[in-house]
Amino acid sequence: MIRPATSADAGAIASIYNHYVRETVVTFEEEPVSAADMSARIDEVASASLPWLLVEREGVVAGYARAIPWRPRSAYRYSVETTIYLSPHHLGARIGTELYRYLIESLKGRGLHLAIGGVALPNAASVALHEKLGFRKAAHFNEVGFKFGRWIDVAYWQLPL
Repeated sequence: MIRPATSADAGAIASIYNHYVRETVVTFEEEPVSAADMSARIDEVASASLPWLLVEREGVVAGYARAIPWRPRSAYRYSVETTIYLSPHHLGARIGTELYRYLIESLKGRGLHLAIGGVALPNAASVALHEKLGFRKAAHFNEVGFKFGRWIDVAYWQLPL
């Protein structure tokens, strides 16, 4: 089941996200996010009239995907950055493709022009997901982030909406 996230989901979403904060370079945040902070992030996305979706499996939040404004300057207003995170317990179940596709479809018809997905590299699964859904690589930044004692590249994929 895919549905819009609410502030009531903040704890479950923070739990999923914090796994990636603590264990991976997928996000460059280095400190876990509280449920209250995640709730504020959900509200901020809602106030921008953008989607924050989650997928449930047997009543448990298994992952989420959301879009945020790409950059704060007004000329960027037609571009959004998309992201997806799945619970480590639900990886490989193909729910990520369904959820991300649903997010992209929900962006169409909103007057937006471009979806942009950033990927900390290496991350073959995320690259494959973006390309499977029609995103094309647009940029690659070498050693732009530093986490867990090493430099990390980031690349961006884009999809015209």
